[in-house]
Amino acid sequence: MEDKGISRAVITRLPRYYRYLGDLKHEGVERISSQELSRIMHVTASQIRQDFNNFGGFGQQGYGYNTNYLHQEIGKILGLDKDHYMILIGAGNLGQAIIKYMHFKKRGFYFKGAFDIDPSLHGTMVDTVMIYPMDQIAPFVKEHGIDMAVLTVPKAAAKETAELLYDTGIKAIWNFAHVDLETPPHIEVENVHLYDSIMKLSYNLHKNG
Repeated sequence: MEDKGISRAVITRLPRYYRYLGDLKHEGVERISSQELSRIMHVTASQIRQDFNNFGGFGQQGYGYNTNYLHQEIGKILGLDKDHYMILIGAGNLGQAIIKYMHFKKRGFYFKGAFDIDPSLHGTMVDTVMIYPMDQIAPFVKEHGIDMAVLTVPKAAAKETAELLYDTGIKAIWNFAHVDLETPPHIEVENVHLYDSIMKLSYNLHKNG
């Protein structure tokens, strides 16, 4: 998408549009205007129209957007019309909580296996997902067509763990380790810092206190 000149800010807003439109579908709303969507999402109507125009517009002047169609088309842009097969590396508390999060399956994201260095975890299950030794990652990825890896390992192990994935066929890494990973061009990475989010909340609490 970015090859077509679409900004990171627009791409970042797409999941939020998808989520709100999903809620509107569930509520039985069949059509919605940019002004109505603006009031719900607290994004200007002009910004919404500009964002959607990056992908062809989706609407009809004076008629608004078909909620189901728009939700479906944004889902396609986000790649949600395809199933994604994932592995988790680091089966501690955070990793196990992520595996158990039910909405991943509803959106087409399926955990096929988990990996950990702790021998006592090998052969045990988290929900319906088996935990394997680390040395089985490469053959497992190949056998099961895995395209995404979720890292919930300690910061000190993140870089080395990511490097293990580079030649396995993994196409994307969702990184929860407390360090930004720089990956080769053929691998997408999303670095998630939970502390950053709560520190922003702390700042606003302090500022407004």
